[in-house]
Amino acid sequence: MADITAAMVKDLREKSGAGMMDCKKALNEAAGDMDAALDWLRTKGLAAAQKKSSRTAAEGLVGVATSGTVGAAVEVNSETDFVAKNDQFQAFVKDVTEIALKTSDDVEALKNEAMPQGGTVAEVLTNNVATIGENQSLRRAKRLEVSKGAVVSYVHNQQAPGLGKIGVLVALESDASDEVLQKLGKDLAMHVAAAFPKALNEEDLDEAEIERERAIATEKAAESGKPADIIAKMVEGGIAKYRKEHALVSQLFVMDGKTKISDVVAKAAKDAGAEIKLVDYVRFQLGEGIEKEASDFAAEVAAASGVPQKA
Repeated sequence: MADITAAMVKDLREKSGAGMMDCKKALNEAAGDMDAALDWLRTKGLAAAQKKSSRTAAEGLVGVATSGTVGAAVEVNSETDFVAKNDQFQAFVKDVTEIALKTSDDVEALKNEAMPQGGTVAEVLTNNVATIGENQSLRRAKRLEVSKGAVVSYVHNQQAPGLGKIGVLVALESDASDEVLQKLGKDLAMHVAAAFPKALNEEDLDEAEIERERAIATEKAAESGKPADIIAKMVEGGIAKYRKEHALVSQLFVMDGKTKISDVVAKAAKDAGAEIKLVDYVRFQLGEGIEKEASDFAAEVAAASGVPQKA
């Protein structure tokens, strides 16, 4: 049996919202596997589906920049949040975002692009690591472009213009006025930041994730004791609901909680007298998907001082 620590129980409780004893039991059932334990809690109705990747686990900054029909988002990671407040680091993220806007979102290609102050992106990054004294990395970039219309950006928890913890781009293809597109784009970008869609359309959702949800729903429905045909309908109903809740165009607009995003876009188009198409979006949240080792500050101090900890 895996050794279940208090830190593991605490982590699962934060991710699931379930009680301490339920979390401990789930971890025991899953032999210490965090994802399996979370699934176990969900099959027992003890935890809601969690957007695990929204739990940021790395520091640094997300940068966004737009220019008419083009937009770019970049994530640069650091070890601590202190670096995110460093002027040198902020200037680097801003410069790299502008370079991505003008060139490419291929990270390896970006590293070879020239920086305004001289040297390549990779060379300046290496120098920043040496001078700031903390490891940093250019993790990812994404560029959006439309033939006509606008790419609109939004930054949540902004630390400096165009820099923050969550960066969003929304691409709108249209002949409507820039004023109309900027307002609609900003509203949609704020929705994306808050609602965390996983794909633009239902058919674009990750099928592996859908199958995982199906397995959880099937096991949960089976415990109801209902006939197989009813269970099958319950499962498919649950999957249909999951698809609607996680595809951007079918989500309910966070600003009113009742209008589908596709209808928000349609109304804006009707009011503007011009077709508006929501082509794509980008949502970068700092550290999403990165596992970061949890640290115990007291333990770190004790280890540094050489004082043994009590069992």
